[in-house]
Amino acid sequence: MPPRAATVGAHRPARRESRSVTRRRRAALLALLAAAGLMTALLVVFLADGSSTKPAVQPTAAAGPAAPPAPLVVALQGPLRIQLPIAQARVTAIAYHGGRVDALPLTPLGRRANDGFLSRVFHRISGSERGGLRYYRLGGGDGPATGVLDVGAAAGTEVYAPVDGTVVAFTPLVLNGHEYGSRIDIQPTGSPSIVVSVSRLQADPALTVGSAVASGASKLGSLIDFSGAERQALARYSRDAGNHAAIEVRPAATLPLR
Repeated sequence: MPPRAATVGAHRPARRESRSVTRRRRAALLALLAAAGLMTALLVVFLADGSSTKPAVQPTAAAGPAAPPAPLVVALQGPLRIQLPIAQARVTAIAYHGGRVDALPLTPLGRRANDGFLSRVFHRISGSERGGLRYYRLGGGDGPATGVLDVGAAAGTEVYAPVDGTVVAFTPLVLNGHEYGSRIDIQPTGSPSIVVSVSRLQADPALTVGSAVASGASKLGSLIDFSGAERQALARYSRDAGNHAAIEVRPAATLPLR
């Protein structure tokens, strides 16, 4: 019969191996639980987020009487502040897309609503998605990706000036030989080097070249129904025909003399 010390020594490798197996099993179990938790979080975001189809604001497009919008800056172009031109209760969606080559890029304020899936997961888990203005990014156009700001609302909705300034031109909007309202060009106060254009409007007859306008207070006109002219990309998010006012900023040197 071997000495007792030798017997104990022979058992030590087996005990070490048993502890190693236990640690590996514990680590595998923890990894499995972590993976299950992550999958649960992803499913919650995927099923409950819905940000790819919700409007960028929570409006009722036809709610309440017509009224000027409350002051709300939605975009910047350098020091220029672009205010919401439509009463918020009537806004169906806000989006940006590329426009003309000479358009100046706008800086959206708020959070992009159609972020990628992983970005939505981060915002949902971190809680940074709560509240605030939301907007969408659309494709198209030859200019900068945020060269045009679309503010959606039903046809006939009143549109107000997005900046303080002076009306410097009216240009008919023509597509396939048909005229669809006007583009109104505004020279912003204190920014003579740029022009802010608002299009897809039936211009207010009281406006003339030289009229002074105040942001959020001066009516420019009303939205026309553009749905018969083209399939509007904003319809994917606005849950209606996608009619909208299009706002663009460009250098004043490109403004046609009218």
